[in-house]
Formats: sequence, C-alpha cells, structure tokens
Amino acid sequence: MNKVPMTVAGEARLRKELEYLKGEARPKVIADIADAREHGDLKENAEYHAAREQQGFIEGRIKEIESKLSAAQVIDVMKLPQTGKVIFGVTVELINLNNDETVTYQIVGEDEAEIKAGKISVTSPIARALIGKEEGDVVVVNTPGGEVEYEIAGVEHR
Repeated sequence: MNKVPMTVAGEARLRKELEYLKGEARPKVIADIADAREHGDLKENAEYHAAREQQGFIEGRIKEIESKLSAAQVIDVMKLPQTGKVIFGVTVELINLNNDETVTYQIVGEDEAEIKAGKISVTSPIARALIGKEEGDVVVVNTPGGEVEYEIAGVEHR
C-alpha cells in the first residue's frame, strides 16, 4: 500500500473525528434504530430507514478514516532542518509576478487541503511546481487560465 503524506495536525483532526464517530455518533444511531424498531412495522417506518441510512454513512466514514490513517506517513515539519527549500508541510509566501499579489500557502496532504484556509494539496499543480525550489526562485505554474509566474518570497516551518 502506498504511503500518503499527512501533517501532524491533519492526523490529529482525523483521529478526533474517528473518536467522535465511534464514541458518540455510532452509539446515538444505534439507540435511534432501537427507538424506531419499537414503533412497529419496519416496512413503513421512515425513522427506522433514516437511522439505518445514517448508520451506513457513519460506518462508511469510520472505515474511510481508518484506511487513511493506516496509509498515512505523518511528517512533522518542525523536526526537519530549515534549509529554505520548499518541502511537504512548509508554509510558502509567494508573489504573483503578473499582478504583484502576495499569497501564502501551506503544502499539506490531499485530505487536508482547504484553499480558503491557505492549505493546498501536495498533488496540486502549484505545489508540484514549488516542491524542491528555494526561497528567491521564480516558478512558472500552468493553470487553466494560462501560465502564472510566482517568486518564492519566504519558506517557513510552522
């Protein structure tokens, strides 16, 4: 099985969600199913069918999280030497040379990516273009709107 890179924060978030699903959501839906069964005929019992469907979603998500955690290679960027190189987990400050806008991104695993929070997937075109480059380098990123040039203004281990 291929290992999937993940930050320490990403692993903690998944473990917290797994704990919630197993400790709170699963027991609640089991109780909901038991309550619905007491209402009689299961064929026409909407509460029962809704609870069973919810149980399916919860069990599916538990399996998905367990699978992701078993394949995760957790990388703590704080334990790596600061070389000024762009690697997985670092926070990169970029200057768009086309319009002088400054953006900041953290390069994270696929499941942690959230563009509004400034977190981009290591497999995204911009992250792939940045990996291995150093502070001060100019990088050309192919986007659907054309090529965009960025200068790497800073690389931080956060």
